Amino acid sequence: MNPDNTNLLEAPEWLPSSLVAAWDFLAAYQWALAFIVVLVGITLAVVGRALVLFFGGKAISRLSKNLGHRLLRIAANVAAWIVAYIAMVLAIQALEFGASTENILLRVATSLLVLRLMKEALHAGHVAMEILRRVQRRYAIVDDRTIPLFDLLVTALIIAVSGYVLLEVWEVDPTAWLASAGVVGIAVGFAARDTLANLFAGFFIIADAPYKLGDYIVLDTGDRGEVTKVGIRSTRLRTRDDVEITVPNAEMANTKIYNESGGRWVKFRIRLEVGVAYGSDAEEVVSLLERISAEHHSVCDVPAPRVRMRGFGDSSLNFELLCWVSHPAQRGLVSHELYMHIYRALNEAGIEIPFPQRDVWLREQGKPPAAD
Repeated sequence: MNPDNTNLLEAPEWLPSSLVAAWDFLAAYQWALAFIVVLVGITLAVVGRALVLFFGGKAISRLSKNLGHRLLRIAANVAAWIVAYIAMVLAIQALEFGASTENILLRVATSLLVLRLMKEALHAGHVAMEILRRVQRRYAIVDDRTIPLFDLLVTALIIAVSGYVLLEVWEVDPTAWLASAGVVGIAVGFAARDTLANLFAGFFIIADAPYKLGDYIVLDTGDRGEVTKVGIRSTRLRTRDDVEITVPNAEMANTKIYNESGGRWVKFRIRLEVGVAYGSDAEEVVSLLERISAEHHSVCDVPAPRVRMRGFGDSSLNFELLCWVSHPAQRGLVSHELYMHIYRALNEAGIEIPFPQRDVWLREQGKPPAAD
């Protein structure tokens, strides 16, 4: 700017005489004034952020060290960006641009601040979800199945508020945008109906909670595995082959699900069918099966194993061993080990395991059968 400008700001009376010359120089050269304002603003932002991190570290003893420092870092970043924004606004005003140019620059600066604050708010939302996970026992509505829903709602709310503020900053009427969004939403609904079906099914699954993380479930398709993630669009299962299956939530909502981890506890009951030859001592068979299951290290003591005789087969007396294991994933291994022990013990006890037999009678054509 022209140093001969007569509209310079006069130095205030409280300003020391040694700084009057610097004041007149900055008042005459607005670019220098803007640079000084930005420099001071950045310095204050950096120093203020460091002070918040230093002194705020003493006030986070109630939270875990990791979460507390993350929240403190977010607060320090927000304070620093606000100070930097104020310095930028003062620098723009000091440059004395035209009204239209200054208005555009202020809107750009405000938009950058809104976007940055939105990013920090999203980080704060994720930290808040982690805090909810740690205090979920205090509130019935907060658990592993509802936290993803809360996370999605918080994210959508932050983005919606930020978008509205940006529209207001640029003086855009949101009514017309909402009307256009309604028309676009109808078109997108038809084009992406499968995706929307998965999203709505995800909400219902999270609310109804037919299964949760860590449960072992079996689908109508025969797929069986541990639930590793319940998302808004899909559910992931890890099978016993260590293969991850991703099932769309729309299919999960419309299929029959057998939750092997449901009920009063996670324990799972296994049933082993054992047949012995007719003439065997039934009491001895029952005692042998109960002893084998009770001695197995993976079989639960409570409920206690029990043996039931189920009936008379074509070739055998049919028994069933009922016992519990601590987790559904143990079903296959424990069944294998029990069958091996039972087979060995029956052989050692001289108890026969029958197999189907048939008697075949032959006669020559044209001859009557022999009389008995």
